Amino acid sequence: MPDQSFRTFLQNLEQQGQIVRFSKEVDPAENMAAIEWKTYNEMGKASLFTNLKGHKNWQATSQILTDRKKWAIGLGIDENNILDEISDRLKNTIKTVNVEPEDAPVQEEVFEGDDVNILDVPSMMVSEKDGGRYFASGMAIVKDPKTGIRNMSIHRQMILNERETGFIMLPRQAKRIYDMYAAERRGMPVAVVYGAHPAIFYGSGFTTTYGKEELEIAGSLLGEGVRMVKCKTVDIEVPAEAEMVLEGEILFDKMVPEGPFGEIPGTYAESTHANVFRVNCMTRRKDPIFYAVHCGYPTTDTQGTMALGVEIATKEHLKNVEGGLDLLDVRCHPSAGMMMVVLKIRPRVEGQTKTALMAALSGPFLHPKLAVAVDDDIDADDLRQVMWSMTTRVHAERDIVMIPNTRVFPLDNISPVVPGHDSFHRLGTKWMIDATKPAVTQGAARDQFERAMPRNFDHVDLDEFLP
Repeated sequence: MPDQSFRTFLQNLEQQGQIVRFSKEVDPAENMAAIEWKTYNEMGKASLFTNLKGHKNWQATSQILTDRKKWAIGLGIDENNILDEISDRLKNTIKTVNVEPEDAPVQEEVFEGDDVNILDVPSMMVSEKDGGRYFASGMAIVKDPKTGIRNMSIHRQMILNERETGFIMLPRQAKRIYDMYAAERRGMPVAVVYGAHPAIFYGSGFTTTYGKEELEIAGSLLGEGVRMVKCKTVDIEVPAEAEMVLEGEILFDKMVPEGPFGEIPGTYAESTHANVFRVNCMTRRKDPIFYAVHCGYPTTDTQGTMALGVEIATKEHLKNVEGGLDLLDVRCHPSAGMMMVVLKIRPRVEGQTKTALMAALSGPFLHPKLAVAVDDDIDADDLRQVMWSMTTRVHAERDIVMIPNTRVFPLDNISPVVPGHDSFHRLGTKWMIDATKPAVTQGAARDQFERAMPRNFDHVDLDEFLP
């Protein structure tokens, strides 16, 4: 039976040199966030902590899904073909499969009622001005009370005490279901899952139509149904091979102050109020590994995960533009706080690039507010090459276009909130830059816009000459 666990993915990362194991004592409340952030941003690697101050028998990991290489390892996909392969897999969903508790490692240990203490979990204090320690990797599974259809989504949770967290809900599907329960003045049953296979984590962040189960989307990425087990105290099923599950309810009659919180653009989301999640049961493995997601200044798992979703959706969207563009790559750059997308394109006719840029800025996601197009000789993932292309191939008067008064990403703090609305409705200016080689130039030969690369650059393998 194929493995669907989180820990096997970590073993694969370690085997391929993509993770650093820390055996010296680390404090989740003081220095773990800085260590794992520097490990990725200075070394390009994930972190695994095996000696956590105040959290005996726990391990923690972070920065495991920050780039395409790590996602490719997690999903068993060729990194060079990751966007198209994921798109192909997502064409067909696969239903979940139920298993018995004895076949569910996530229920090896069970704590109920007053035996629950979520302070035992090695959550991080991430950004300097965060309002507290957070669970940022929780995948909440809820059910429509009328149809029983499940919904799975990721929510940030500020830890309040031994049995309660905040629970931020955007005006999306989970909030729609919560409103059904609240209208009947009862709490919404929920099971929040931590530490599951990357396919399940991807599914939980996937934007789809209401009623389409994200767990079946995860199955399409796995190539088999996600194995599920019935919770102990709520009528919900959860991935059987996860690391931890918190069972409980979102209270219908209580809100608490929440935040600030270092969010995905790398700036702070302002203090607000959140619903309250009351935990009635914790199930976990005997030797659990906590997925300590870092959300804040780039580059982190949150940007790496969201970027992949934006790239796939944008590439699919652009397939319908002009009967199909010669689009070679799409990059939503995490280092730009999720608000910049780069198209690598081979334009066939004058004006086609601007059409593609407009489509990219009006795609399924609000995140991008800057779209840049580069030619087929530029690596869209290398911002040095992108910037070079912008300085040598852009005639600003002709190639930069601004589109004011458009809806932008709700966390784009520089863009003003529409009067009378909350921060989820902002108006800003989107802009696009055509940094492809001009088809027609004013008195300049086309080859003047070619890159002046070293002789035999494409044929020299540096490893052959290194000592």
